[in-house]
Amino acid sequence: MSGLKILLVDDQPAVLAALEVLFEVHGFETVTAQTPEQALALVRSEELGVVLQDMNFHRDATSGEEGEALLHAIRKLDPDLPVVLMTAFQSLEAAVRLVRAGASDYIAKPWNDDKLVATVKNLIRLRELSQENLRLRASSNRMRAGLASEHDLCGLIYASAAMHEVVRLAAKVAPSEAAVLVTGPNGSGKERVAQIVQANSRRKDKPFVKVNAGGLPDELLEAELFGAEAGAYTGAKKLRIGRFEEADGGTLFLDEIGNLSTMGQMKLLRVLQTGEFQRLGSNATRKVDVRLISATNADLPRAIAQGTFREDLYFRLNVIELAIPPLCDRPDDVLPLAEHLLGAHHTQSGQPYEMTSDARQALIDYEWPGNVRELENRIQRATLVCQAPRITEGDLGLGEGGKTSSTSLPAQLPPKAGAADPERAELERVLVQSGGVVATAAAMLGISRQALYRRMDRLGVELERRPKV
Repeated sequence: MSGLKILLVDDQPAVLAALEVLFEVHGFETVTAQTPEQALALVRSEELGVVLQDMNFHRDATSGEEGEALLHAIRKLDPDLPVVLMTAFQSLEAAVRLVRAGASDYIAKPWNDDKLVATVKNLIRLRELSQENLRLRASSNRMRAGLASEHDLCGLIYASAAMHEVVRLAAKVAPSEAAVLVTGPNGSGKERVAQIVQANSRRKDKPFVKVNAGGLPDELLEAELFGAEAGAYTGAKKLRIGRFEEADGGTLFLDEIGNLSTMGQMKLLRVLQTGEFQRLGSNATRKVDVRLISATNADLPRAIAQGTFREDLYFRLNVIELAIPPLCDRPDDVLPLAEHLLGAHHTQSGQPYEMTSDARQALIDYEWPGNVRELENRIQRATLVCQAPRITEGDLGLGEGGKTSSTSLPAQLPPKAGAADPERAELERVLVQSGGVVATAAAMLGISRQALYRRMDRLGVELERRPKV
């Protein structure tokens, strides 16, 4: 099975022997320690997938303080190493508190073999995924550094492989004259990607003119894009240079192109087909040299099928498409972006900031419907309301923003008829299906264990643990 080992920590040799046999039967390799000192030495030297530790290591000890100290020492050595606490019934309250402080889960003694093995298997799988993500992130950072050494990335911060592919393609097509369509949800960074295309093109020292195409009413469209002679319309007292002329020799960035009216689409297509236009109120034909980049958050193929967007214009605009994934699909970018934004606030205010571990986890758990723009707002909010340079989860104001469980639940478990709170009912069903194993339930819901506990607190859901008789 996994190449990662299980570290068993207990002062009772009989308990260690029983656990060794249990995990050996299931194909896992174990290492054992009877003292916290031995355990920490193994954390430093072995490739571990999970630690299964007792809470007390002396015959008369019952407070759990030794186990708590060991947990904190392990997390200091390896913050990502899962730790499962094994405790007698009287120590459950302390175990729950420690889980909420960062432990992965807790198991009551005497344990249930199936539940214990399921918990450990799941945590090792998550550990393997975490290590793979770290390798991918390191590889992505190396690729980004290589790309940044050859191209101007305009200060774009990312760590995900998905975003790296978008930026790599943007830099690759930049030297061409091909029209580029940047797609992605609102706030995902479409304008920054358009700037990367401009900055790495032969037009990098020429104008980069931005126009909100969707915000132009028909009566102002021609004047805005193509210019107008004095007296061309009521109120036009002097010559107005249009955006196409303003961008001559450079790049014209048309944002929200999917919201352009039918008339606006027709006028834009005519210019793209002929390369020529006339100022409003003039018969003189003009021609400019402009590279066109457009952007939209709309599904243009669907709009074409519905008859609200011209197919011929779409093909003129979309020679190269750069599709930016939403921030929720590239979680590796969240913390690097947050750190960068905090650094910017530090530069502006002279006040350094750091985030607590709960704040970091909350940022990862949140779905970011507003994408990077929302992240910017949340970080700014946190710097304004925080009571100290340490930003907490509460300072971010995310509320219950963890990933929803509706898409993670099995189809054969519909909500209870007449349930007063469907969200609570769904949460309870997942907890029942997971056998009360917190790590398994969190994985089923697609959230962290800490986020699961926050959701349980909010909904008033508690796990009942009873000792075997």
